[in-house]
Amino acid sequence: MYLENKTELELTPGAVQGHGPRGDAAGGNFGELRLLQGFAERREPQKLQQGGAAAPGTCVIHADGFIPVRQEDGHSFSVVNILKGKSNQNNITERSPLLRFSQDESMTYMTLHDPNFAGDCEARETGGGDFEKRFRLGSEVTSLSLSRSASSEKHDSLDFSLHHKLYSNVRCCFKISKVACMFTIVVLCSLFFSMYPDRERPWRMLAVSSTESFSMNLTDFRDNALLKLQVGGPFTGGVVDMTNQEFILVQVEQTEEVGPRRRRGQQVIHNWTIPLHSERDDQVLMTKTFEMLSSGAVVVSVQAFLQDAAVVPLSLTHQALYVNVETQVVIAAFILTGVYVLIIFEVVHRTLASMLGSLAALAALAIIGDRPSLVTVVEWIDYETLALLFGMMILVAIFSETGFFDYCAVKAYQLSRGRVWPMIIILCLIAAILSAFLDNVTTMMLFTPVTIRLCEVLNLDPRHVLIAEVIFTNIGGAATAVGDPPNVIIVSNQALRKEGIDFAGFTGYMFLGICLVLATSFPFLGMLYWNKKLYNKESSEIVELKHEILVWRQTAQRINPASREETAVKCLLMQKVLNLESLLRNLMKTFQREISQEDKNWEQNIQELQKKHSITDTVLLVKCVSVLAVVIFMFFLNSFVPSIHLDLGWIAILGALWLLVLADIQDFEIILHRVEWATLLFFAGLFVLMEALAQLQLIDYIGVQTALLIKSVPEDQRLAIAIILVMWVSALASSLIDNIPFTATMIPVLINLSQDADVNLPVKPLIFALAMGACLGGNGTLIGASANVVCAGIAEQHGYGFSFMEFFRLGFPMMIMTCMVGMCYLLATHVGLGWNM
Repeated sequence: MYLENKTELELTPGAVQGHGPRGDAAGGNFGELRLLQGFAERREPQKLQQGGAAAPGTCVIHADGFIPVRQEDGHSFSVVNILKGKSNQNNITERSPLLRFSQDESMTYMTLHDPNFAGDCEARETGGGDFEKRFRLGSEVTSLSLSRSASSEKHDSLDFSLHHKLYSNVRCCFKISKVACMFTIVVLCSLFFSMYPDRERPWRMLAVSSTESFSMNLTDFRDNALLKLQVGGPFTGGVVDMTNQEFILVQVEQTEEVGPRRRRGQQVIHNWTIPLHSERDDQVLMTKTFEMLSSGAVVVSVQAFLQDAAVVPLSLTHQALYVNVETQVVIAAFILTGVYVLIIFEVVHRTLASMLGSLAALAALAIIGDRPSLVTVVEWIDYETLALLFGMMILVAIFSETGFFDYCAVKAYQLSRGRVWPMIIILCLIAAILSAFLDNVTTMMLFTPVTIRLCEVLNLDPRHVLIAEVIFTNIGGAATAVGDPPNVIIVSNQALRKEGIDFAGFTGYMFLGICLVLATSFPFLGMLYWNKKLYNKESSEIVELKHEILVWRQTAQRINPASREETAVKCLLMQKVLNLESLLRNLMKTFQREISQEDKNWEQNIQELQKKHSITDTVLLVKCVSVLAVVIFMFFLNSFVPSIHLDLGWIAILGALWLLVLADIQDFEIILHRVEWATLLFFAGLFVLMEALAQLQLIDYIGVQTALLIKSVPEDQRLAIAIILVMWVSALASSLIDNIPFTATMIPVLINLSQDADVNLPVKPLIFALAMGACLGGNGTLIGASANVVCAGIAEQHGYGFSFMEFFRLGFPMMIMTCMVGMCYLLATHVGLGWNM
């Protein structure tokens, strides 16, 4: 049950005073309201002890572990408390229940020591002393008598106290160590980043032609330094064909003179060929790093090879790096491993983990002499993806107000006839088909709320169903040229188009392979889920009540008590959670576990569910469906009609604006509260992290090493080994890093490899292996694909978040299996049938 679906909050004075009938809504003069007053009067139904009754006007929450908190502990101040954070020694968090019962049926409450939870209006006027005194930490411990001896009860209580104290000490030490280590690392990274200035890269503007060249001498280098050149001009970004294309040749030359360490002079020459665009109207930046011999002078010359006497304008800048490529790759791999450790073991939230990884990567760039400016770091963020996420979040937030998702869940329940697996297969198949034509993120934003409501109706655990859906979303996205960003990058590459890889040919080949992958994925999914507890262990009433308690608690935590009224509302919400937990305990006493594999009474429940979950706002539904249909139609047009100059991000933003105007939204803050800001920040930090790792040569190093391995294979087995190697390197790399920069880096590497006379490989099999591995590899980890993170964020907002390891246990085996099928398809078609032309 969701808070937003409630039409009336049961937070009345009658509800606060006792169990009597409900009175008028709490409001008006909050100075006359005594929050939670009369709580002690409920001692009789709960059999509380008289001695420990809570005073009137006291807001109470549960003290985890049933350990009373001493009054003087509220003012203890030490470094340990600072490292431990806001939670006290009992580790109370926003998820800690306000009321729990131990094995001996004892019940513990903890009064709140927080000025934000004021009990009345006068609290803010009486000064800090009385205000703080009224809300001192304390606990009221009561017990429900059972038929046991006093000595046994005392022994059990002492044993429980000792075990809990040991457990609390271990957790406290671990938390202090974690915070101290992470804070030390953050401070060191901040110091390293601040010690080095932003790189000063003065741009040289020059013009070259077939008759006039440009050269310059560089002398500011250290031993074993790297020279990083960045050239801007009308380039294509592909690989040059010397026979029919114009290009720019950049030559880097260094000569080491005879000296004490070297008897003969040594000269090294690096050639860098950049193809020119035929229209020469776009400015494209190209970057390459060269390894120098020593600190001697370096000569850089630029020459154009044109078919006419035209002049090509260029811009050139250089940067000296003080760490070699291997060391940079080691640093990048260490940072990436650290980020994954933080996410896998849930040391911190994944959003904070991406931000910490970005800071460490930027500090590493500063140390090697390539610290980017703030403007450059901001430019690394893919704002089109963030705009798409933000716009679709707004659309889905307004759409959820209509009750459409609940209605779809009931209809899906009716179609499934109470059977779970047919419904899961249908949902996964529809998600795969839609993601072949829509963006994966859009598909999951539309499917996740429907799936959650469907699982609540069927009394299923939504986590496993959502993971299955997002896995098939990533599989279906690989079927077409517009289903996944790596496919879009491949099809839009000009050099690959000259090799015969166009939209129709690419889609036809990938579609056939993905159909085979889907055909084998459903049986394998059943094998993975055969021992999974899809049904909840409790009845639907208990599960719904637990989720309602979670939603009420999260809502109370999100209230910032800036006024007396907000403070009162927050305490009332806390009392609501307390009442619901008391009701939950009574239900748990009378509940007998009955786990049904299928709902035998689904026909009888349909009418009740249709009354409970129906369309609540028909007019708003018509508006939402109209705008969403236009947005999806524009998504299709953007893929097939090049004359529409709107990216996916712009279409989503414009759609959100249209619906905000049509829906006449007055309380805009409610809509913004449903935006997954943590997910947006995670993607922003991830973009910066991946670009910084690319600047540390990690992605280029993977491509170069892959090419070297392919060259080392005998010629008669080279094609098969190349397909297998590119496929699995792409899949594993896409599971760990963003597949978009990896695909963009690997394309020129594979084209160069195919044009190497010593290798003699066709380019099509390598490109198809790259596409198959990059798309299917997103299922390997939680952050392997954008749809995974979006689905996890939405599920977490609804109270059903899943961890990295929960996704990994299901996603990684599916990734291995699908890549095996895709590899067999590639080998059968290219090696067996010879589809290389």
